[in-house]
Amino acid sequence: MIRFKKGLKDGLPIGLGYLSVSFTFGMMAVSEGLSIWEAVLISLTNVTSAGQLAGLSLMVAGAPMIEMALTQLIINLRYALMSVSLSQKLDDTMTTIHRAAFAFCNTDEVFAMASSQQGTVGKKYLYGLILIPYFGWALGTLLGAAAGTLLPVALRAALGIAIYGMFIAIIIPPSKTNKAVRTAVILASFMSCIMYYAPVLNRISSGFVIIICAVAVSALCAWLFPVKEEAE
Repeated sequence: MIRFKKGLKDGLPIGLGYLSVSFTFGMMAVSEGLSIWEAVLISLTNVTSAGQLAGLSLMVAGAPMIEMALTQLIINLRYALMSVSLSQKLDDTMTTIHRAAFAFCNTDEVFAMASSQQGTVGKKYLYGLILIPYFGWALGTLLGAAAGTLLPVALRAALGIAIYGMFIAIIIPPSKTNKAVRTAVILASFMSCIMYYAPVLNRISSGFVIIICAVAVSALCAWLFPVKEEAE
C-alpha cells in the first residue's frame, strides 16, 4: 500500500500536465467534427499525444487504414524501446498480464519517473504511477471537448495551437545542448517544408509524410551521431 501511495504521489504532477495538453486535443477533435464521447474514447484507448494528433488529421482526411497503422507505428515506436529498457527494473510481481497493462500507459513521462526510482519497481508502485495520468488525460479531453462546443470560434482557434507549443517546449531545451537532437529537429523541419511545398511531393498524404520524414531523419542522424557503447 505504501508503494501504491508513492506511485500516486509521483503520478500526480504528470496527470496535471496531461490535463492541460489533452484539453487542447479535446477541443481540436470537436472542431474537426467528432462528438465529445468519440474524443474521450480516443483518449481512453490510446494515451499518446503525438499519435492522437496525427491520427485525428488522418481520420478527418479519410486516410486508408494502412496509412493510419504505419503512421502510428512510426510515431509510437519509441514506447516499445522504453518498455524494453524499463523491463530491466521490474521485479517478480510484474507478470506478463501486469506488464501488458502497464505498457498501455507507459508514456514518456511515466517512463522517466519509473526509471529514476532506486532499485526495482513492482506492480503496486507502477499502477499507482499510471492511475492519475491515465484519468487526467481522459478528463482533460472531456473538458476540452465540452468547452469546444461552448467557446467562440476565434478562442477555439487560438487555444488550438497549445498542443504545438507543447511539442516546441519539448524539443527546444535538449536542442540547445545536444547537437544530435538539434540536427534532427532542423533536418525534420527542412524536409517537412520540402514535402509540403515541392511539386509532386506535396501530393503525398500527411500520414506518409510523417513516416518518410521520421524514418529518413532518424536513419541519417543514427549514422551521423552513433551512440558509443559503454564498457561494462
